[in-house]
Amino acid sequence: MTIRHALVLTAGLGTRLRPLTDVWAKPAIPVAGVPMIRRIAAWLVSQGVDDLVLNLHHRPETLTAILGDGRDLGARVRYSWEVPQILGSGGGPRLARPIVGARTFLVVNGDTLTDVDLKRLSDAHAASDALVTLALVPNREFLRYGGVRVDAQGRVAGFVRRGPAAEGSHHYIGVQLVDGRVFDAVEPGAVASTIGGIYDALILSQPDRVRAFVSGAAFSDVGTPGDYWRTSQALAAAEQNAGANASRSARIDGSARVTQSILWDDVEVGAGVQLDECIVTDGVQVPPGATHRRAILLRGDDGAVLVSPLNLDA
Repeated sequence: MTIRHALVLTAGLGTRLRPLTDVWAKPAIPVAGVPMIRRIAAWLVSQGVDDLVLNLHHRPETLTAILGDGRDLGARVRYSWEVPQILGSGGGPRLARPIVGARTFLVVNGDTLTDVDLKRLSDAHAASDALVTLALVPNREFLRYGGVRVDAQGRVAGFVRRGPAAEGSHHYIGVQLVDGRVFDAVEPGAVASTIGGIYDALILSQPDRVRAFVSGAAFSDVGTPGDYWRTSQALAAAEQNAGANASRSARIDGSARVTQSILWDDVEVGAGVQLDECIVTDGVQVPPGATHRRAILLRGDDGAVLVSPLNLDA
């Protein structure tokens, strides 16, 4: 089964990632020097999925400026606008479905990086006659993540909140293959959810049609500023690019000491500054002699540096 179409979910507010998402839409944030959405789009294209639609709501200009029409990535990129409100994990695909233009398509979270094998996922989907196939891995952090319950036949039996009840469940890694008909009951422009809504009802009425594709795929969830910092550092190390976490437009005085920090666009670091395990966002001018550790630095409306803590232990 060959799949070329994908809807990438990028409309969310990214509330857990604030204050970073006050500057960029979550999928636009650079991870080891490359915006997350470009990493996702390039990965999809590498697996033959080159017709992409993004749903937009929060800070849409930051996403369109990064991807444009997708031509430079070898993709065709179009957009589904959700205004005045976000339509949710079910309402968003329902609105975007005519733009996607394919009956069967991938739905990919715009805030998760993974290497799941899409060819194997699509073959499993076709073989099972499913309407929905969720890409899953064993849920090893069940106190942090809710889970998906899978029965012995590989069917999705339900969903469980994080905590002890999620032990032994599976973790959804943000990639699924769907038959667009599952969204037909949703009125275009209405708010709807898949988990806790459409999919739960489908499991009750047609239990064989929501299936699990379980693998050992790697994934990175960029949910909080701490998650973001760790993922960006890990990718820079894996890609052997020690300078990836400092934008090319960043200006660092030779006497400054910057260690394990992430510097976004147009950052200026003054003489004698010490930054350790920090995130410095667009346009911040760190004054000479300043010292920050485990902090997020933002530029205020008046140009002053606003500082909030960066929790790397959560």
